[in-house]
Amino acid sequence: MATEDPAAAGPLPLANDGFKFSVPVHFHLAMPLFNREMKIFSGTAHKELALKIAESVGVPLADATVTSFPDGESRVKINENIRGRDVFIVQPTCPPTNHNLMELLILIDAARRASAYRITAVIPYFGYARQDRKDQPRVPITAKLVANLLTAAGSGRVLTLDLHAQQIQGFFDIPVDHLYAAPVLIRYIQQKRIDNLAIVSPDVGGLKLAAAYAEALGATLAIVGKRRRSPTETEALHVIGEVEGKNVLLVDDLTETAGTLTSAAVILKKQGAKDIYAGVSHAVFTEIAHKRLMHSEILELITTNSTPVRLHPECRITVLSIAELLGEGIQRIYSNESVSSLFEINAVQ
Repeated sequence: MATEDPAAAGPLPLANDGFKFSVPVHFHLAMPLFNREMKIFSGTAHKELALKIAESVGVPLADATVTSFPDGESRVKINENIRGRDVFIVQPTCPPTNHNLMELLILIDAARRASAYRITAVIPYFGYARQDRKDQPRVPITAKLVANLLTAAGSGRVLTLDLHAQQIQGFFDIPVDHLYAAPVLIRYIQQKRIDNLAIVSPDVGGLKLAAAYAEALGATLAIVGKRRRSPTETEALHVIGEVEGKNVLLVDDLTETAGTLTSAAVILKKQGAKDIYAGVSHAVFTEIAHKRLMHSEILELITTNSTPVRLHPECRITVLSIAELLGEGIQRIYSNESVSSLFEINAVQ
């Protein structure tokens, strides 16, 4: 007796409560199972930077509606398919800090619920970073809380720049790629060709950062000892190191009120320093910062566009772009390559 070819018999009938369905033996998926296309989204904190990052990577900024309801609640809607995509959300948590942080969390949650393959939170400026320890009784460790919130929202990775304290990376249970603005700032300083240069840290905590600048620029190193009188006011007490007759570059990771920088510049002038410059990774300026810089000994303050920088016509502020640096970091995360070479001075042109 000849065996009948099952394929010749056509679709196989399946019984289900008396109904019969024809299921084809061969079928094709409409799209690949994993489409790892890159998507870059932005909140409202710094869309200009996100556009420059997307341009440096060579992809358009993805379409999302990010607004607020009349009662102030953030409203987010992703307007394109991101299922299986590699999603990067650019949002510094600068002022208004709580609003921008909440917006970032909602964007992450929206991407997670839209079945993104992986979500990377790109946070050029990480707010709450200074609340990284219990330095007084009954205070929170808010930096750890923010790390927990980002993870709980659905972020699978974080890309950030110049954390106030590097140990914050350990607060996360997900990978953190920590980049540095130093290569961008150092190349600008090299182009200025400042002779007889001394690198000065305005406090003891910034000594490691200042030492890296001094080594890269072939300069001497000094430290200013300070005392903090209030959250907005500091007092420079003494200088450790030789600055007399030297041009000085003050380096720090962050300035808000410019109190630490301007008070350090006063004592450096008294110690015989010549021209004084300042270089900071993040400039989160308040009104008092501009007033202090206008009347300070600092000739030029050099910073990056990690946050939207508030400029003033009477303050000489130079803003350098980190879009290419962050764009290269995003590209390497996307292609599973190392980001360590980005720490080198000539890594990003």
